[in-house]
Amino acid sequence: MFKKILIANRGEIALRIQRACREMGIQSVVVYSEADRDAKYVKLADEAVCIGPAPSAQSYLHMPAIISAAEVTDAEAIHPGYGFLSENADFAERVEQSGFTFIGPTPESIRIMGDKVSAKQAMIKSGVPCVPGSEGALPDDPKEIIKIARSIGYPVIIKAAGGGGGRGMRVVHTEAALIHAVQTTKGEAQAAFGNPAVYMEKFLEHPRHIEIQILADQHKNAVWLGERDCSMQRRHQKIIEEAPAPGIPRRLIEKVGERCSAACKKIGYRGAGTFEFLYENGEFYFIEMNTRVQVEHPVTEMTSGIDIVQMQIRVAAGEKLPFTQRQVELRGHSIECRINAEDPVKFIPSPGRITTWHPPGGPGVRVDSHVYTNYFVPPNYDSMIGKIIVHGDTREQALARMRTALSETVVEGIHTNIPLHRELMVDAKFVEGGTDIHYLESWMAARKR
Repeated sequence: MFKKILIANRGEIALRIQRACREMGIQSVVVYSEADRDAKYVKLADEAVCIGPAPSAQSYLHMPAIISAAEVTDAEAIHPGYGFLSENADFAERVEQSGFTFIGPTPESIRIMGDKVSAKQAMIKSGVPCVPGSEGALPDDPKEIIKIARSIGYPVIIKAAGGGGGRGMRVVHTEAALIHAVQTTKGEAQAAFGNPAVYMEKFLEHPRHIEIQILADQHKNAVWLGERDCSMQRRHQKIIEEAPAPGIPRRLIEKVGERCSAACKKIGYRGAGTFEFLYENGEFYFIEMNTRVQVEHPVTEMTSGIDIVQMQIRVAAGEKLPFTQRQVELRGHSIECRINAEDPVKFIPSPGRITTWHPPGGPGVRVDSHVYTNYFVPPNYDSMIGKIIVHGDTREQALARMRTALSETVVEGIHTNIPLHRELMVDAKFVEGGTDIHYLESWMAARKR
């Protein structure tokens, strides 16, 4: 087992990884930008290294600075968390070439799954159901593009092969708009991801966003830890996640889960990963795989009792998974609300000093956050300042616990989206369960009228 791990991230995930290290008796090194000098995990770290000024490009995305920090502190492994460099195959490669262990999949796996075209081809070969669409990237010939769209049927969605986070997508409802949409998306993809390749898929009208959490080791063992429903989204950004997904037959989930773990064995995957699907009319359609720990991993930890971050570390150190699929027992229901420093109506970011921070407590309540009273939320990064996660024996109990937790939470000095969460927890459609990915935006549009 490693004696010292460098955490190449910030915010709540840096604290989460640090806690996993502490529990395992591993020393933690945190890197931080000048804007994060006063973060809780910096104060709690065994060692902390400033790697640059506030802009991400000069700190959290600056590979040489991170690797140098690992060298000067004698760290043995680097945990990338999520976001930033976590799915950057070049970074994983440089970490390994510099003599450190990358706590995540191999660079080859990241490359295959990071390009959505090659990921889809790998999944088709592994028998994982995919959305009907183009075989690979779209050709340059407009006639061929029109032919592909006709065979799929409108509406279609054009997606950047190297895209993510809801960027590089365009829905097309008519043939007249098709070629212009493809060219525009190609230009955007080149500018945003350095890769102009785009592909086409059938646009599903009312799908849900369901994902399967997997863990795989270096000894050809892979298990899946149940599913999460992440359909409550605004602009493709998740706001609420829960496990299990309400109202989907278990046999369907089990069938897809087994195919995901079989696919991991087939492609030689190692570490934690998430298969993302759209679900509509009783069918699952693979959309992408995230080759890292997810923001919403706590709901799976609460229902499975398995520490996903510790498992990432154990697998990276060469250990076998300590349980089989048969030993994975899922219990109860868990819900997570992402707490963002933003206006709950206009969604304008609200950085600044938190004058009061009073998190909730009680049975089945977990808070993952790096903030505290008098903490200054910097304007340079993502607006998420924490997550409230609850667990109950039933979905009804989990909802009741989340309502109570949100009513107890006090954050002053900045705006947060807590009022939005409080409203959603009593919304009849959400309480019923099974809302699609467009529900939250239509709910917000109706609220404005």
